[in-house]
Amino acid sequence: MVGIIGGSGLDDPDILEGRLEKYVDTPFGKPSDALVLGKIKNVDCVLLARHGRQHTIAPTNVNYRANIWALKSEGCTHILVTTACGSLREEIQPGDIVMVDQFIDRTTKRAQTFYDGGPSCLPGVCHIPMAEPFCAKTREILIDVGKRLGIKCHSKGAMITIEGPRFSSKAESHMFRLWGADVINMTTVPEVVLAKEAGICYASIAMATDYDCWKEHEEAVSVDRVLKTLKENANKATSILLTAIPQIAAMDWTETLQSMKATVQLSVMLPRH
Repeated sequence: MVGIIGGSGLDDPDILEGRLEKYVDTPFGKPSDALVLGKIKNVDCVLLARHGRQHTIAPTNVNYRANIWALKSEGCTHILVTTACGSLREEIQPGDIVMVDQFIDRTTKRAQTFYDGGPSCLPGVCHIPMAEPFCAKTREILIDVGKRLGIKCHSKGAMITIEGPRFSSKAESHMFRLWGADVINMTTVPEVVLAKEAGICYASIAMATDYDCWKEHEEAVSVDRVLKTLKENANKATSILLTAIPQIAAMDWTETLQSMKATVQLSVMLPRH
């Protein structure tokens, strides 16, 4: 089963056939909105709007733990997400897709683990390895599909996630470029981290909407600019999902999922009795 977390302007429920809404609760509270269950070319899918369907939840306040837990509880083995992002590289142009393979975390206020000692948390402490945060096998499928569809895709990129909701200062934008970040958003962390803890194959389709504010002679990022680019290019992310999901469903994931589960088990230090 494939979970889809839709980002700003990229969470159209019409991609699912036979839709059914399901409101759920989790040990970590309620997810961002109802889960929308349905099918894409006969594959069971669950769609969740990251910021709520009315886009009322700021990046800091998204209940990332509840979102991932809810999708895991529905039986999702994979989570494909869409996200708008700013480009920190000349060659990544607005409208381009980036299949990110790394992240840099600049968030400050977010729960990043299911194992933090709280009453509703899992027991122990989890030191999950994060050298390769995204599922390589899933990313390969998305990259291949993007190329076949003739969409301008970048096969890798480092995403820097900032706390937000404000955009960066010019000094920050230049600094992030020096650090080696390629794109910038407000949601990849902790989503990818929690998916890894949950043993779920996670991949992100990032759509560049602007050049943040580092580029001279270029209009700095603004909400209306972001939304305009998203509207003009949202069909790219949708067509990648519609083509990739049946391919994912046709493959054998037993070994990948077992390996991820083993990694999680080896990462948890349980309390001594």
